Amino acid sequence: MTSRPLGTSLSLLLLTLGVGMIALLLHLDRHVQQQMTRNIRDIDMVVGAKGSPLQLILSAVYHVDAPTGNIALSEARKLKRNRLVAATIPLSYGDSHEGFRIVGTDHQYPELYQATMANGRLWEAPFEVTLGATVAHKLNLNIGDVFEGAHGLSEGGEIHGEHSYRVVGVLNRTNSVMDQLILTATESVWNVHDHGAEEEGHSKHEDHIHEHDHDEAPHAEHKGEREITAMLVKFRSPLAMVQLPRMVNEKTNMQAAVPVLEIDRLFGLMGVGVDALSAIAWVVMAVSGFSVFISLFSALKAREYEMALMRTYGASRWQLVGLVLQEGLLLIVIGFILGILFSRLGLFLVSGLLEDTYHYTFSAWAWLVEEGWLLVASLGIGLLASLIPAVRAFRVNISQTLIDA
Repeated sequence: MTSRPLGTSLSLLLLTLGVGMIALLLHLDRHVQQQMTRNIRDIDMVVGAKGSPLQLILSAVYHVDAPTGNIALSEARKLKRNRLVAATIPLSYGDSHEGFRIVGTDHQYPELYQATMANGRLWEAPFEVTLGATVAHKLNLNIGDVFEGAHGLSEGGEIHGEHSYRVVGVLNRTNSVMDQLILTATESVWNVHDHGAEEEGHSKHEDHIHEHDHDEAPHAEHKGEREITAMLVKFRSPLAMVQLPRMVNEKTNMQAAVPVLEIDRLFGLMGVGVDALSAIAWVVMAVSGFSVFISLFSALKAREYEMALMRTYGASRWQLVGLVLQEGLLLIVIGFILGILFSRLGLFLVSGLLEDTYHYTFSAWAWLVEEGWLLVASLGIGLLASLIPAVRAFRVNISQTLIDA
């Protein structure tokens, strides 16, 4: 192998690319599906402003997109009173701090993800905040710290200097979207976006809302109508899945989207690209197997005289076959190891990109069961590539080979 550096390097390069691409796609597909499924939890329907259903799901459930707009609080209240609705969770967002979203909601939201307190408590009064684990770690915020929110969902927005948030608690890690959020009372979000006399005139009424109808507190007020950004809905019975989304879309100014359906549609769109890339990776693997075959076959032709000499010194046919198979399998194993390292490097880079853009992190060193099957498939390719050279080594004609030499 070392005497043929060019051929060996080419075979290893192809194997590394094939194994690395497949392993990388397996990890990305598994991670995305786990994150999507984990964050849906018991959310049966999401209600928001008219627009793209998928955008509504991505913004309200996963917090990775801009909202479609606001909805009237009165409309949300009517839906909450529907006999088919078991529970609702209001969400009000549009501001952020250092790229992490500030979400106005109620205590049902962290309960939905079974979040527990690491330190402190959940927010109670306006402008008190409870931090997700990732937010507290990345921004190095502790209980008692004060910060100001910025307009918009990304860094660089206008700072709301007239209002400050105070940290009163930090949640334990849930490995869900909850880790990426700054949670506060919905009144906080409304007060930040209200101005002057309008804020003063409604402050007492807002306190009354907070005391008696906390889960429906508004996001903003325009022309006397308070608004929230979205509302998460849990159904009381399977019948609601059939009736409520259609009723909301046809008879109200709001839009209803079912997370399971939209995410299945998203997976369908993603699956085409993943399947295409997987097919390319398997083609590269097949080409690498052919490269190993060419390398072994050409090496065998150059070494037939040596093998004939080995036979004359007592080596058996099966020992020669073993030498050829060992060389092929050694190439495959080294290529597989390099491919796995290549995939982990890719995962590390992708994880960094996701963390910078969406604040999502995942382990780059986890081992998947599918990678075990990938090793088996790689060894199978190596055996097939070594088969013909091994047969040729088994049938080597000692006397004729020595005469020809």
